[in-house]
Amino acid sequence: MKSWQPGNYGKETAFAVRNFDAPLDVEEYLRLPKNPVHLVLDNLRSAFNVGSIFRTADTARLARVITCGYTAHPPHPKLEKTALGTLDYVATEHAACTLEAIRALQQKAIPVWALETTSHSRCYTEIAYPQPLALVLGNEALGIGRPVLEQCDELIEIPMFGFKNSLNVAAAAAVVIFEIVRQWNLTAEARLHRSDQW
Repeated sequence: MKSWQPGNYGKETAFAVRNFDAPLDVEEYLRLPKNPVHLVLDNLRSAFNVGSIFRTADTARLARVITCGYTAHPPHPKLEKTALGTLDYVATEHAACTLEAIRALQQKAIPVWALETTSHSRCYTEIAYPQPLALVLGNEALGIGRPVLEQCDELIEIPMFGFKNSLNVAAAAAVVIFEIVRQWNLTAEARLHRSDQW
């Protein structure tokens, strides 16, 4: 039996690592079809988390990010640090009030779901996601405000198995966003589109 040693990958080193960004300018990229997810950020306190969420929104090619209340929004120097140049590639708008933002989405017939651990939340992998969809993410310490939760059409959660009852909001966003994309079977289509275009 062969023993494995760090760096001893043999023939497996024949793969290429893609470590480059798309060679598209902003206008070309913005014309690409988007996955119809609208992220609603409910009073997030960390600009670094917000920047990370913008980066995730770009990698999943989401429709837009709606920042609400005191959530940092572009232009903001701290967002740039964790967004890593994606702010120009993600449609965004700012709303003074989260409730007004989600009511406006619902008036456009976009279901609004909240990612929050509650006694009524359903497991994020055991539910079918509608298209389009708005997903509300809450404050790092306080979660999503109760009036906002009561206005949402559905509540979902990521099961927790440790001592803490929550994930970092940017990490939780990534988990659920890519479950939505996986369920919609858009991953393969997006990859094909990427290889055809780039």
